[in-house]
Order: sequence, then structure tokens, then C-alpha cells
Amino acid sequence: MIADLLIAKVALDVPQIGQNDGFDYLIRDAAHPAQPAFAPPLPGSWVQVPWGKSQRVGLVVALAATSALEQQRLRAITHVLIDAPTPDPAWIKLLRFVADYYHRSLGEVALPAIPKLLRQVAPANSKKPRPSIFARSRQRYEARDRGGDRELTQHRAQALLPTQAQTRVLSQLPAAARFGVHLLHGVTGSGKTELYLQWIALRLGLRNDHQALLLVPEINLTPQLLERVQASFPALRIAVLHSDVPDAQRAADWLAAAEGRAQIVIGTRLGVMAPLPKLTAIVIDEEQDPSYKQQEGVRYSARDVAIARAKMLDIPVLLASATPSFESWHAATRKRYRLLQINERATGASLPLVRIIATRDKKLRHALSDAAIDAINAVLARNGQVLVFINRRGYSPVLSCAACNWTSACENCSAHRVLHRVSDVGIAVARHRYRLICHHCGADSAVPRACPTCGNVDLQPLGRGSQRLEEGLAQLFPAARIARLDRDVARHRGAARKVLAATHAGDVDILVGTQMLAKGHDFDGLSLVVVVDPDSALFAADFRAPERLFATLMQVAGRAGRASHQAARSEVIVQTRYPDHPLFESLRRHDYEGFANSQLREREQAGLPPFVHQALLRAEAKKVSVALDWLRAAKALAAEHSNDTDRAANGAVTLFDPVPLALVRVADVERAQLLLESRSRTALHQFLKRWLPLLRATKPAVPSLRWQLEVDPLEI
Repeated sequence: MIADLLIAKVALDVPQIGQNDGFDYLIRDAAHPAQPAFAPPLPGSWVQVPWGKSQRVGLVVALAATSALEQQRLRAITHVLIDAPTPDPAWIKLLRFVADYYHRSLGEVALPAIPKLLRQVAPANSKKPRPSIFARSRQRYEARDRGGDRELTQHRAQALLPTQAQTRVLSQLPAAARFGVHLLHGVTGSGKTELYLQWIALRLGLRNDHQALLLVPEINLTPQLLERVQASFPALRIAVLHSDVPDAQRAADWLAAAEGRAQIVIGTRLGVMAPLPKLTAIVIDEEQDPSYKQQEGVRYSARDVAIARAKMLDIPVLLASATPSFESWHAATRKRYRLLQINERATGASLPLVRIIATRDKKLRHALSDAAIDAINAVLARNGQVLVFINRRGYSPVLSCAACNWTSACENCSAHRVLHRVSDVGIAVARHRYRLICHHCGADSAVPRACPTCGNVDLQPLGRGSQRLEEGLAQLFPAARIARLDRDVARHRGAARKVLAATHAGDVDILVGTQMLAKGHDFDGLSLVVVVDPDSALFAADFRAPERLFATLMQVAGRAGRASHQAARSEVIVQTRYPDHPLFESLRRHDYEGFANSQLREREQAGLPPFVHQALLRAEAKKVSVALDWLRAAKALAAEHSNDTDRAANGAVTLFDPVPLALVRVADVERAQLLLESRSRTALHQFLKRWLPLLRATKPAVPSLRWQLEVDPLEI
């Protein structure tokens, strides 16, 4: 222990064993009273510090007079980044909460939330802090024309007058700054977006020193929403935060949000971690979407963090969805959330008629039934638009050999490589080539000319993805203009926007797509949706699979018939081998409430979330046996250090036996998991706080083994 030192505790983006208050760095030594080249930093300040042989940018989270480390081990701060944003105590408080709840270090939460351009270290020969990157980012934001796409902005500016239902719901939303969670459950096309934009306008009022945060689950939803926000708030400054924004623009927008210069912040899940010093309202659109859960690093739920943030600031938060998560619906029915409902479409249009078509033992043409083909022809004849939905990308899930049963298995994963069609577009002709691509590890290989096992040259694709479906539709409807939107298309910058713009303009007759098209899109000419092969999720091991399938089908069905001018009633055709399944009956009636309540009763009887709270300990190694052995040792360690609280009936924490993951091997690493469960959230977290330090202090027998804890897992 050394005294009379001024110590800065600096959060860095590295795991920290034991204490969670940052790493100790020296600011000033009492034995050498010469002042440093910079003033002592305040908590929240940005600093550059040495880390090993390199330099890192970190955040000062506290100051101390003493350190538990020996003096010779302490290193000094290199720079204080004087041009960085002013420290925001509320933001630091939020970061501490997230780090504590998800049991990770403060730096692992704080630093990834900052754009990487702003985290770059100063050059080694720099003699002073680097104000230039912050100054350039501020100038870039001030100078940028934020008008967006003028055609679509003007189109969206013609907002509809609020319906009676919208006016009624709006009157129930708070204009004063008090915490409360409000669940807006409206049928597809009910005008939820217009309603929450009106609420944001009330919250912001006439003042320019308030901020609103608007979260969406997917990147492809942000352009359309940005245009609507720009049309509704032409005088306000807007920041957009998601991973597809170019680095320079993201840094500029993040800085504008952090300094309160942007009044409205639109973002995906990472937007919830941005410092917003004047935040007064939070909206989470499509709140049920699993994309709000981070799948790398700190596995936080942006929806849950947003609710916690609103409570800290004593401001309201609005969750919006046509198919709320069962956790949110349960909270609303128990009066923990305030339920607001709209049961009719804003345009006055009817909800689409849902037809369930049995496909078992029926001959299909390019995966389509005769009823679906006839319906598509009828819509095309009256110049309408059709959406054909299949939640599987690529050309075919499997390439196989009928002679010896060889399949295109991935050598690195417990999965198949998917057959993908890759287009080479020349000057006069487009030709296609094919590749085998693993959707888990990304491995890419050529299609073999013959079966690697028996030499058979007649290899056949099994099953159908979005590319093959698009090809079949072109054969069935040669005169139709067909476009496809899936992740393969969207990975090219601007490609998704072009497809959506063409569809809005009426230049697409048949749109083929995956889950990217299931929500958030308004296509005025779309009157028919055809759903191809949704059955794979009906019998999945994950207890949340029916909830996700129902939400997806309800959302994609809601793309049809949203405009009031359509003469014929819109229709949804769902092709399934199990037409009598209760899920499809609820879908046919558009009965979200009935389906949700039925599923919640089953979960309560089975002791599943939201009636219990869970955490998942995952381990990965070259051999699954190594991962399982480590998890068994972790479970034994818990038993050795359990106490009376752990064993009490009202706070019991159950540790299940370790098991391999269903997809056990990914990228040559094999994985296993240990599930923890308790009816008491408090008891579960108290147990984790005692247990995790023991695990971190225990070195695995195999050094290559890696493990991580996930709180409130969405996939088990």
C-alpha cells in the first residue's frame, strides 16, 4: 500500500479480475512535486495510458489517494484528451449499472460504445493531446447536409391526420418527466410510428436543450425512419448511430449526441450506450426483436438497458410493437407496464385475410402451391405487388450426392455449407457461378465437380433458399419485375436502400425476401404476401421458437394491404405441412393476445422465463469434453461455496448439468453450456457475484479454454 499519491482509476476495454473500478495509473507523486503537463483529470475524463508495449484510450472513473499496488508497478497517464466530451456523471452511472448487472468490467462496457475513430491513440511523437480528431468531428457534423433523400422525405412529409385511436393513446402518454414503461401494442399499420413521433414532439416541446433516443432493431430500418423523422422535425438536429455508418460520420454523430447538439438520436442497440446529457424520452420500436440483444462482448439487452436508464433519469420510455415480447406482455398484464392498444389500421384498411395452405403430399412448382401461383397471377394482372417470404438465404441449404449420401458438411462446424449463387455481370451477359459457404464460420469453397466420396458428378441441391426461390419465380412469372432483399444483398452498401426505393416507386412486381422485410416497411402497392416453408421453427428445441415464428409471421403478414386505396382485400398465404397447428389458427385470426396468453400459461407450468430468471455459462475448447469437464468443475465449485441463502426456498439457485450446445462445433471450436436458474433475480445475481470471482481466480487446466457468462440469455 502506498500513500500520498494521486491515482486515477482508468477503465480500459480489457477484462478485469476482481475489482471493477478500473486500472490504477499515476497522476502525481508527492515525492516529486513538479506539476505534470496537464491538470488532474476529473472522473469521466478521457485519457491515453500505456498498456504493455502499446497505448490505449480509457476513461477515468474515479480518483484515489492510495493504491494497493507497489509504487514501482504504477505507470503514469500519457495524455489527458482535453478536447474530448465533458464528463457526464449520469452516463458513468449507467455504465456502472450495466457492468454490474452483466458482471463485466466497466471498461468492457464503456469503451466499445465509443466510435473507434475517437479511441485512436495519439502518435508516439505527439507532444500534446490530440484535439484534432474531436475538432474535425465537430466540424464535419456542423457542415454536413442532413437533408437525406429529398423525394422520399417529401413523400413522407405528407403525414396523415391522427386517428381517434391515436389521439386517445397519445392523451395517455405522459408529457411530464416521470419514469414509467408504456407498452404500445398496435396492429400492423396502426400508425405506431406517427404516434411516437408526435409523443417525441410533446416531450421535446419548443426547447432545443432536450434529447430523444429512438432505437430500431436493424440497420436497414434506419433510412426510412430517418426520412420520417426529418420530415416531422425539419428544424431539429439528428444523429444516426449504427455499425454501418462510415467511421467519420459515426464519430461526428456520436460526438454531437454526447455534447447535446443533436436533439434526436436514431440508432440500433449500440445507441443505448451513447452519452446523452439532455435525454428526456426513449422509444424502442419493434421492442420484441432479438437483435436488441448483443451477441458479442458484453451481452446486454438494449431494451432492458434503456428501461434501466429511463428509471435512473426519471423519464418515460415507450415500447412499441405489433407483437410484443412475452416478457413485456406479461409485465403489462401484471400492471408493471402501462398497456396502450390500437386495434385498427390508421388508413382504415382491413387486416389481410390469412389463408393456411396444406402442402403435405401436394406437388409444388418451385416451392409454390397452385393456390399461391393463382393468387400471384391475379395480383400481377391488376398491377399489384407481391412479397414472397422465405426465412432462409442462399440458393440451397445442402448440396448432396444421391449415390452415397454425401452432403456439403462444413469441416469447421457442426453444420452444412450452404450453396450460394454468385453473379458475375459482364458487359453483355450475366452468368452465374456457385460457392459453398458456411453461415457460421464464413468458410468459402468451390463447388466440387464430382462427389468427393464416390465420384458421382450428379450432385443435387436439397431444399430452397431465397436465391433459388427468386430463380423459380422468374421461370413462373417471366414478365414480372423481381427483386430480392436478404443479407447477401444488404451487405453491399446502399443495395438494400435501392431495392426498397424501387419497390416504393412501383418498379418491382415481386419482392423476395427474408426476415429483413418482415417489419418496419410500408409498401403502398403490396396486396399479397406468400410465406414459403415456415415449419422448421415449429419443433425447435428452443422454447422461444414458437414466439419468434409467430411474431415473424404476424409482422410479415402486416406488410400486406396497408394502403386505403387498394380495391381488393389484401391476402396472406401461408404454406405449411402442419395446417392444424394452433400457431397457424391464432395467426389466421390475427390473435396475438390469445397466442401470447396461451404460451405464457405453458411457460408458467414449465417454470420458464419470464417466471424464472436465468444465466448461462458457456465454455469452448478444441474438444467438447474439455469444455464439459471445466463446466462440471465450475458447478462443483459452486456447491463447495454455497450458503444458506442459496439453499433457501425463496432464493434457490439451480445449476443444471453441463451439456454440449446443439451446434457444438463452430470454427473448429467445440462448445458446451451450464444453465443457472432462480425464481429470484436478486438471489441469482448475489450468487453470481460470489461465484464468478472464484471462477476467474481458477486457471483452466487447458490454457486455450475460453468461457463467458450471459445474463438473461435469449437462446438456450
